[in-house]
Amino acid sequence: MRSPSHFSSRLAEAGALFGRALAIPAVLGLRWTASSRREPGRGIPATGHSFWRSLQAAVDEVFVAAEVLGGPPSNFHEVERLREEVDEALAFQSRRGWQADPASYHGAPPLPRTLPIVQREEQGIRFEELRFESGYAPWLGEPGRDRWLAYEENWHARVRLYRHRGGEERPWIVCIPGYRMGDPLVDHVGFRVRWLHEELGFNVAVPVMPFHGPRRSGRRGGDGYLTGDFLDTLHAQAQAIWDVRRFLRWLEDEGATRIAIYGLSLGGHTAAMVAALEPGLECVVAGIPAVDLADLVHANLPAPLAWLTRQVGFPWEEVDTLLRVVSPLEIAPAIARERCFIFAAEADGLAPPSHARDLWEHWGQPTIAWYPGGHVSFAWEDAVENLLLQAFTSTGLLSPLRRPSLRLVS
Repeated sequence: MRSPSHFSSRLAEAGALFGRALAIPAVLGLRWTASSRREPGRGIPATGHSFWRSLQAAVDEVFVAAEVLGGPPSNFHEVERLREEVDEALAFQSRRGWQADPASYHGAPPLPRTLPIVQREEQGIRFEELRFESGYAPWLGEPGRDRWLAYEENWHARVRLYRHRGGEERPWIVCIPGYRMGDPLVDHVGFRVRWLHEELGFNVAVPVMPFHGPRRSGRRGGDGYLTGDFLDTLHAQAQAIWDVRRFLRWLEDEGATRIAIYGLSLGGHTAAMVAALEPGLECVVAGIPAVDLADLVHANLPAPLAWLTRQVGFPWEEVDTLLRVVSPLEIAPAIARERCFIFAAEADGLAPPSHARDLWEHWGQPTIAWYPGGHVSFAWEDAVENLLLQAFTSTGLLSPLRRPSLRLVS
């Protein structure tokens, strides 16, 4: 028989869910009001108005509604604790010289010792799952280290492999998922894995990022990443970068000589950071990138709540400085501008379009494709497919003989 405390707990959960549901119209209304008054900004194409484009933007708001309804509670109200942690971490970074040289914050990961590879199948697509001990840990004495090491789910890295056997050596495309990704179904659709693997003929790898998929520590993948504990955000991104680079060591040990990385949203941030630290990549594609994490969180807060956090003294400027060591805008890419590519949404309701523009400028204005849609609509945009084909062909990863015809973009 269940105890009264169990029913009290469930009643409290139901009440919280009901309260969140009531908040959704207000949150979406405030976001719509703010977005309707927002100018495109320097270097960002102006999106025209149409039913189709409004529908694309509405898909982003569905994602926001899901976050309001099912996301974890934030810690923004713990202002004093968060400020103290951030101040301690900034002092530690300054003593170590990382603020002056952000690249030096990142150690060089060694070749991993892998566990036996497991054969799996999801949605009719067969793949292998590679697992290895991440080996990542915050620096000795770094604030937030003990809390981070207590997240046992993140101790092991996982990578899904889709590779061709025998015959010619094929290039590898390492697809880095974004926030709330990490499930095979979502990743298969988001990266169009079957198209990359079967039609274009690449070997494909999809790492699972910290706090996501089987590495999650909350109810949903991504819980804990962007909820106010920015030391956790710092270490999550540092570990994501570490794990991808460590996987690259494994690929090289397996004989891979041509490797590209392709990141979506938060994965675009990770991909850009890896491209700043790994000079041997053939190319990098940052799709709908979110490259300023403090601004990303701040921009997605309803305007009254963002105003309230500033009034109570939330240390937004200090957080922005804290995250410089994992910011792709602070470190020059280690590969040539001609091997860097970006696609972005003119009406992005989740990752501000200014992020893609800032990365484009930081990278020396490489090839960029803007499409007149929202964040989530990238999956059916012709401009995105065209940009990927251009990236893979121009860098020699894809033979022009294998390249499908480009579809016209309206």
